[in-house]
Amino acid sequence: MSTLQALLLLYANCRIEPSAPLAENRDRIFVSHGHISPGVYAALANFGFCDRDEALVTFRNFGSVFGGHIEMGVPGVEWNTGNLGQGLSAAVGAALGARLESANPSLDLREQEGSSYKVVCCMGDGEQQKGQLSEARRLAVKYGCSNLIGIVDLNRLQIGGEIADIMPHDIPADWAADGWNVVQTDGHDWQALYGALRAAYRGEVEHPGRPTVVIAETIMGRGVPEMEGKAKWHGQSLKLEQAREALDHLGEPDRLGELMERRGALPPGEVNHPFPTLAPPKLKIGPAIVYPHDQVTDCRSAYGAVMKELAVENNNDRVRVVAFSADLEGSVKLGGFHNTSPAAFIEGGIQEHNSATASGRLSREGYSVFFSTFGMFGVTEVFNQQRLNCFNKANLKLVCTHCGTDVGEDGPTHQAIDYVGLLRSTYSWEIFVPADPNQCDRMIRAIADRPGNQFVGMGRSKMNSLSTADGSAPFYGADYEFVPGRAELIRDGDDGAILAVGPMVLEAQQAHDLILQRTGKRIRVVNMASLRPFDRDAILAAATTGFVLTAEDHHPDTGLGGLVSMVLADAGIATRLERAGVDRWAMSGKPAEIRRAYRLDAEGLADRVVKALSSN
Repeated sequence: MSTLQALLLLYANCRIEPSAPLAENRDRIFVSHGHISPGVYAALANFGFCDRDEALVTFRNFGSVFGGHIEMGVPGVEWNTGNLGQGLSAAVGAALGARLESANPSLDLREQEGSSYKVVCCMGDGEQQKGQLSEARRLAVKYGCSNLIGIVDLNRLQIGGEIADIMPHDIPADWAADGWNVVQTDGHDWQALYGALRAAYRGEVEHPGRPTVVIAETIMGRGVPEMEGKAKWHGQSLKLEQAREALDHLGEPDRLGELMERRGALPPGEVNHPFPTLAPPKLKIGPAIVYPHDQVTDCRSAYGAVMKELAVENNNDRVRVVAFSADLEGSVKLGGFHNTSPAAFIEGGIQEHNSATASGRLSREGYSVFFSTFGMFGVTEVFNQQRLNCFNKANLKLVCTHCGTDVGEDGPTHQAIDYVGLLRSTYSWEIFVPADPNQCDRMIRAIADRPGNQFVGMGRSKMNSLSTADGSAPFYGADYEFVPGRAELIRDGDDGAILAVGPMVLEAQQAHDLILQRTGKRIRVVNMASLRPFDRDAILAAATTGFVLTAEDHHPDTGLGGLVSMVLADAGIATRLERAGVDRWAMSGKPAEIRRAYRLDAEGLADRVVKALSSN
């Protein structure tokens, strides 16, 4: 109720129409404090975006699109918000999209002006306590997002009481310190609020090249004396008689009986409101680079080479491919991309939470967006943000280097051994881990314009590429195409099987040769590079050999080992299974030392198999 006047002014005056709520040149309105959903639905219904009675009758009902927090199934809602402090980052992503649309790819975006639409983000005052907001503010100023407007509903109350008691802070000073124009106004004075928003929209502010925030002084529960200025109504609903009195104060007819009767007569809920999806652009992908099997290189260099090619082929006349970094441009090998297409390189600094959300939202604006950092920072640290990218049907390409214990000497705080389990706990993140630089090359090309969210994880170390059985050529040659959901048979055999992923595939290939020399037994080696979608048939076929060893530089319960266990259990197949992986926190050390200690090197894998077969 304290934000309602701002919402009505926005939907009345911004460039957004109910007949085309996803028009490319529309203004984008984000609502970060998504729990004000009744106000958002009421404002949208007022302008014809949705049906008022449907919102009133089905609000928070199972199967209804009118959820307790706003959802994109309602036309006019740009982003599903849940956790506070997320919306501004999403709005920054959209604002960058407008800036990039008219940008010259060969110039730094900070040196250019112009945008094709405006972006507004409504926020509560309590959520200003969130640190991600400061990350978003700084990025918006850095990249000249003068097309971005923030609105803070300053009613000085949050769910637990007075903001001044719970976490005091100077909200206007915070925004000013990060370089924003700050406009303060009365949020219940129509003319004053309209004037403030109009000035922000037209850039009639002290610093026209910077974003602007309008801080609106308001009263919680505005219009109903029983509710005004009382924190208890933040999340508590009125009793029936109180609601009737409130409607009388507001001059509204009492339809509560009719609406409640209709709500009581609702059939069992059905989920019939799909969220809108927006696909990334089709790209020129180019031919594969083939690395000789005896050439030592790393997957991340292969990734960087493809990214430079994508920039050359697709960002010549306008930006189509964008790369985010988090102060790790050199480590994730994006220097070639940056030099080729400066406007499309977004350096987000050590602000991974904002970068994860902003890049995810930008991927819904018609760009192919890659976000690259270490595995620990891109998944583990920002899992909540990646979960919301999944929920919001983003098209983010999350490419993380330094995964697993291959980060070595940086120690257990930086050894990401949980990323597969975290991403598999969502419902749609695709998960790919290349076995060598050649497969990495094809994998990046395969996901570049693939709809949906994809994760590609790799280590830091240099390595040889996989070879054919006779050792004469790279296993993944020029004609190889990476297909999500398809495993690859690296070495054949029926005396047992090693299902491996990532750098463990090369170790398994070498273990195959050791086992053959020692015992004469042929062990099947399967590359399980695609962990979602995964190749169920390859797992079941491996089980027919009588013994399966999974091998991964990851927690074996939540990674490949857990996946294979689940598949075999679901199929009701009893076979001997061992899971090799990182089963406790590792220590600092060279990657080779760590693998040896965990029996994840070729010798260790071979010993496991020989022991299992001899005891069988």
